[in-house]
Amino acid sequence: MKIAVIGGTGLIGSQVVEMLRAGGHQAVPYSLSNGVDLLTGEGLNEALEGADVVVNLTNSPTFDDASAAFFRTSMDNLVAAADRAGVGHAVILSIVGADQVPDLAYYRAKVLQEDILKAGPVPYSIVRATQFFEFMDAVLSWTADENTVRLPATPVQPMAAADVARAVSDVSVGSPLHGTRNVAGPEVFPLDELGRITLAAQDDHRTVVTDAGAGMFAAVPGKALIAEEDAVIAPTDYRKWLERQPRSAD
Repeated sequence: MKIAVIGGTGLIGSQVVEMLRAGGHQAVPYSLSNGVDLLTGEGLNEALEGADVVVNLTNSPTFDDASAAFFRTSMDNLVAAADRAGVGHAVILSIVGADQVPDLAYYRAKVLQEDILKAGPVPYSIVRATQFFEFMDAVLSWTADENTVRLPATPVQPMAAADVARAVSDVSVGSPLHGTRNVAGPEVFPLDELGRITLAAQDDHRTVVTDAGAGMFAAVPGKALIAEEDAVIAPTDYRKWLERQPRSAD
């Protein structure tokens, strides 16, 4: 099976390509670095020629209102090119609970991305994943100073990027879902507690202060980011994952 992976050199995309190739598929990574630009359409027709499946793992460069324009243009171009090429299955990666967080521009933009794919002529699958373990350092940095990190107690159910990539790979080689598969980590944490666990594992002695108004996740209502009962639960435990991460030099 020939699978075009747009955004195939990023955190998830590079692992998806590796997994698909290990499964005997012809997975080809595409990105700006090899001439494929979803915003302009450049190189897209060539990339999808002869492809059975296209996986779109590109992401908006910002999380603000501009993200909607990115996803609208990129998805319009992708769906049109996939239809022209006769691609039989289009797959995108989205976020568990994206439609439950209307106050976040980026989450609204991800729902727009989903809706464009659903409304198009190409058979499709949507993989919705929870927050990645690998992004926790960035989350901490948003509201940190030299002594403290301020985080809300928003419930989250994070998962490893490798488990996300496996979920995307599995869906990509199956029949189109014409719907959504939710995937999530094995544990639910309040975000402030997840911050404390992370800092302790890194021997970082800053204090986590619980602040209901701090950072992007303050806008998340209730348990919006927690997966429903039908979700596929990934195997990787956060504390064990942390133990395997290299420590930065002092």
